Amino acid sequence: MNRISSLFLVSLFSGVLTLSAYKLLFDNNGYFSTNKNSIVTDAPNSYGRTVGLSAEAVDFTEAADKTIHTVVHVKNVSRQTINNPLMEFFYGFGGQQSQEQVGTGSGVIISEDGYIVTNNHVVKNASEIEITLNNKKSYPAKLIGTDSKMDIALLKITTDEKLPYTVFANSDSVKIGEWVLAVGNPYNLTSTVTAGIVSAKARNLDTSGIQSFIQTDAAVNPGNSGGALVNTKGELIGINTMISSPTGSYTGYSFAIPSNITRKIIEDIMEFGNVQRGILGVEGGELNATASKELGVTETQGFYIKKVNTKSGAEKAGLQKGDIIIKLDEQNVATFADLSGYINTKRPNDKVQVTFIRDGKNKVVPVILSKNELFGTEFKGMELENIDANDKKKFHLDYGVKIKSISNANLKQYEEELKGNIILSIDNAKVTDIETVSKLLNQKDENQSMRIEMMGKNGQLLQIIL
Repeated sequence: MNRISSLFLVSLFSGVLTLSAYKLLFDNNGYFSTNKNSIVTDAPNSYGRTVGLSAEAVDFTEAADKTIHTVVHVKNVSRQTINNPLMEFFYGFGGQQSQEQVGTGSGVIISEDGYIVTNNHVVKNASEIEITLNNKKSYPAKLIGTDSKMDIALLKITTDEKLPYTVFANSDSVKIGEWVLAVGNPYNLTSTVTAGIVSAKARNLDTSGIQSFIQTDAAVNPGNSGGALVNTKGELIGINTMISSPTGSYTGYSFAIPSNITRKIIEDIMEFGNVQRGILGVEGGELNATASKELGVTETQGFYIKKVNTKSGAEKAGLQKGDIIIKLDEQNVATFADLSGYINTKRPNDKVQVTFIRDGKNKVVPVILSKNELFGTEFKGMELENIDANDKKKFHLDYGVKIKSISNANLKQYEEELKGNIILSIDNAKVTDIETVSKLLNQKDENQSMRIEMMGKNGQLLQIIL
């Protein structure tokens, strides 16, 4: 009897001890309770399966399987006539010969009926374009439209079958450190996949066109141009376009055009036949420690306005010289690349909420974007404007700015000769449009002499120093 009583007491004591321990550690506000007020936040159970410090912790197979069938090989055949004076001299014929050149790259199918996006430089000057799918089927492609400034081209193939295609993600939501896949078809074998992380956003490489690249350390080689940069869901966040390399092969960093910019260009081409560019109507530069000290401002990030264009949306909204733009809608603006990258996703007449600093206070105004072609800029006493379609056709050019009028007293006597000429470069820097002129001016002293190359009204090349 005593033995049974002892066992009962031991069991009872053990039960009380177990219940007390559970209450202390787990129940309600116990030590391991999720309801307890604590400065420590517990990670969700799924955290270890979705986020990791190594590639092994992330599953790339689903994204790869979704993407490889949507990436194609692009073959560009171009023909050009070359002169052979020796053949002409010795044999009296064969002075001109046709030479065929073949270029290759990658592309991304974006619709089941055969629309494909790639880089403009992949199909530039093409006489024929051939697309090879991941299943080895080949089709001739039609060039629908291009944007040489942003290096985007839209192609179309015709097929009876429904094609796999890639969906677009919001590239503004991409985060630095996020895992990404670069998918291309560079050697006309099958699509290849490499993995890496987003190294930087809104990267400015001082190109004449796009100023807002996504930088990644995923291995991308020259034949991958025009291929897809996707997130771990297989959604398109960029079009791979260039690499940073002293050897011509991948050595560490590659760059992609954000999907938001790509999508806007494609939609413009489909709807309008060309790209609709909107501008704020401000000129200036990004702030840093040096620039801020020279300008006498305390902020070291943002876009400092040096000039507001007449009759632009910025002027109508009340923006002024000295204002510092720090946000467009919900997009923070720390650099020029942030500003230009966001504006490049917009069209004329779109409304953008501009947050700026004036006299130490944050202000917000809505700005209706103006059409880029409607505005000019002043350069060394010459008013410049972008060339239009007629100028491009007449001079066989796809870049440059036209001299609209002369106000420089020293040049007034040459006004008739200069008016209508097309400026091609300033100090050997290619002039794409009035935006690049404004950027060049912001980098130079106003009184500094500059070498200008231009094309005269009769097609002759001229050089002057101002």
